[in-house]
Formats: sequence, C-alpha cells, structure tokens
Amino acid sequence: MKRTATAVWNGSLKEGTGTLTAPGGALKSTPYSFNSRFASGAGTNPEELIAAAHAGCFAMALSAALGDAGFKPDRLECTAEVSLDNVPPKGWTVTASHLVLTAKIPGIEAAKFDEIAAAAKANCPISRLLNATISLTAKLA
Repeated sequence: MKRTATAVWNGSLKEGTGTLTAPGGALKSTPYSFNSRFASGAGTNPEELIAAAHAGCFAMALSAALGDAGFKPDRLECTAEVSLDNVPPKGWTVTASHLVLTAKIPGIEAAKFDEIAAAAKANCPISRLLNATISLTAKLA
C-alpha cells in the first residue's frame, strides 16, 4: 500500500508560500509558509501533520492491541506534540513526539492498560518511522 501527498512551493524560504494536497481530501491546496512553520502564521506545517499522523496511528494501533487483548475501548483521545529543534550541525530536526492519551475502556485494570498502551506506542507504524524520542502520558477516564 502506498499513499501520496503533493507539496508545491513558490518563492524563497522566508517570503514564499506553498500548498499541500492529498488525494484523500483532508488537504486540498492547504496553505503553508515559513510563518506557519516557524512562527504563528495561518496555515499548516509539516510538523503539525506529523503530529496528526502520529496521534491517529497510535490511537488505531492501541485500539487493535486492546481488541487483541479482549477489550473494546469506548473512546481513545490522543494528542501528539511534535518538537522541531535546531540541532547543530544537523539543523532543524524533529527530535521528539509526546503522545497524551485519555482513554475510556470498560473493564481494564490500570497495569494492563499501561502495558498495552506502551506496546502500541512502540509498535505503531509512525512511531517506528520517526527517528525521535517517543514518550507517552496515558490515563484512564
């Protein structure tokens, strides 16, 4: 299985602008710029999209792992915070992704929940893709 997305960038780094498009429809000429990436300008940025991908992937991986263990989650809410840092001599690097999970899972004990969540964190495809520190804060609602 392969998925695609297209970036179009026009102009110089700081003054230019770009758009991101994905065939699934979530991104339709979605704007991004230097300011949306390194300041607080309007539009998206690659790190925000990595955070969305990581949160979504982890939630699905956790749901699958819970199902394999005989649990059916009512709700999994995950936020990913991706850190982009200037790391000499490499330059700008995604150094970390911190997952924050609140879960409502009937009948699960805290220790089992922690065990399954940790395994899902380590094994979701986006976690395995990132060359970064992956951390998790998880709580049962």
